[in-house]
Amino acid sequence: MRILVANDDGYLAPGLAALVEVCRGFAEVDVVAPEQNASGTSNALTLQRPLSVHTAANGFRYVNGTPSDCVHVALTGLLSQRPDLVVSGINNGANMGDDTLYSGTVAAAMEAYLFGIPAIAFSLVNRGWQNLEAAAEVARGLIARVLQSPPTGAGAGAWLLNVNVPNRVDAARLPQRVTRLGRRHASEPVIQQMSPRGEPLYWIGPAGDAREAGEGTDFHAVANGFVSLTPLQVDLTDHAGLPGWRRWAEPR
Repeated sequence: MRILVANDDGYLAPGLAALVEVCRGFAEVDVVAPEQNASGTSNALTLQRPLSVHTAANGFRYVNGTPSDCVHVALTGLLSQRPDLVVSGINNGANMGDDTLYSGTVAAAMEAYLFGIPAIAFSLVNRGWQNLEAAAEVARGLIARVLQSPPTGAGAGAWLLNVNVPNRVDAARLPQRVTRLGRRHASEPVIQQMSPRGEPLYWIGPAGDAREAGEGTDFHAVANGFVSLTPLQVDLTDHAGLPGWRRWAEPR
């Protein structure tokens, strides 16, 4: 049994170290993580320059690229053996609703899913690493369950699970809910500053508040004391809208 561990907060992040320690209780572990914080890079692959891989003093390997780069390089040339499971995180902050489209944490797990390998992305809901140890225990329990009995709802082959854990000391004892993604309002406006040379600079504004956060969503679950488990897929096709598009675009 082999597990590949990645993240988007960088190879020095406490959440990565905690998740690696959990995984070592189940399997041989490979770690390939970004050299620097790569939050918000989504599924980006670095195509305009070569990538370098280095090994830290603790044995973790790190790449001067994105989370997707890390998993892609690991699976297509760096590792001598294909992992049985890929886990990403534990992220410093939630990845719920629209966040999943931007998340490097989810993207690292999704890259494995695209290669046909089961994958889990783990995130702490609030930033700051509070109660990280409890979140690691949640990860330990879920990894044990999927290794012993793979999710039946996933069918044959790979599956992708997005897990968000409330920052609570009793997180490992919280009930778990299978959820759908909620939705956020549009992001807050950019924050403008001036450089010392008088040039305008722009910081991306904070994420919008939850807009669709009703029962059954990931937002609702964590707000009500549950660990949220959201199964994801890659197909972005608007299947319900296909007939309407065909009537509009295709000749009769």
